[in-house]
Amino acid sequence: MERLIQGINPGTGISRFSSAMVVEYGLSAAGYEFRTGTEEQCFGRFEDAVAEGRWVVIPLWHQQWLHHRYRIREVREPKGLLGGTDRATLIIRKDAEQRVGAAALGELRTLHLGNATVSELDDLLQRDWCC
Repeated sequence: MERLIQGINPGTGISRFSSAMVVEYGLSAAGYEFRTGTEEQCFGRFEDAVAEGRWVVIPLWHQQWLHHRYRIREVREPKGLLGGTDRATLIIRKDAEQRVGAAALGELRTLHLGNATVSELDDLLQRDWCC
């Protein structure tokens, strides 16, 4: 297993949590290093490792396009250092409520896509954006 854990931007929650986890779980004592970088560095490192058959650890989240393209093994985190589950909440500007309408807003409030669907949508956006 490679000892570099390549993260993304230093200001993100997942980078702050990951940096703390390296210390809290004693990974730094075992030679692991967490390094922030760009999303391209993080995701590119993962895709290169998959293509070359190398073992790497990268901090990911759900929903994220790599989960749609690859079978990724999630590492257990028994100490709860990630702080729980995030939620997506529908927000709309007051001036848009009338245009959208009460019926559509009611439907949107009950909408639940799930991790797999949002990961697939993210993947489609990535493909259309970059290719």
